[in-house]
Amino acid sequence: MTPAFLYLDDSMLVVDKPSGLLAVPGRGEAGLDNQAARVQAAVADALVVHRLDMSTSGLMLFARGKEMQRRLSHAFAQREVHKEYVAVVDGLVGTEHGEIDLPLLTDWPNRPKQKVDFADGKPALTRYTVLERDAARGTTRLRLEPVTGRSHQLRVHLLAIGHPIAGDALYAPPDALAKAPRLLLHAQSLALPHPVDGRPMRFHSPAPF
Repeated sequence: MTPAFLYLDDSMLVVDKPSGLLAVPGRGEAGLDNQAARVQAAVADALVVHRLDMSTSGLMLFARGKEMQRRLSHAFAQREVHKEYVAVVDGLVGTEHGEIDLPLLTDWPNRPKQKVDFADGKPALTRYTVLERDAARGTTRLRLEPVTGRSHQLRVHLLAIGHPIAGDALYAPPDALAKAPRLLLHAQSLALPHPVDGRPMRFHSPAPF
């Protein structure tokens, strides 16, 4: 299936990944179908710059060629790329906005899970803003800004403050899992300097939930 490109030039491209599709190749025959393979079938020199979890939908950025991959990866490393997500979480979040500053580490016996670990974890920071509370459903819609980019950061941070993401088959307890047929996490906004001329680029994808 040919992906729908939100943006395409000689240096980079942006696509909107659906939930349930691997971002990059996985194990076995099932892992052969992934967002990277679909993009590369249409644009041969496309290279991965960052990833989304299989269950997460939204914006993915690809570089065209090794040099553009190096430049875009450097922009990520220097935190010149600004990402925003939207999520629906279990429970009514009490504060209008806040920060979650908890170090994360791979939970090796339970891979691919991550966990909060104050002794050996790597620094991880998430900012959140309440968009809407649904008292009837017992959920809250949040805008999320991952300042760092740890694996499963948003999912583990929200779980740690008592508000797991609805539909999260990996981390949510049964009640929160049952509130949605999929993980309600979507990469909705991506802003970065263009890797060639530095002009500001901004992309937006409305959440499908």
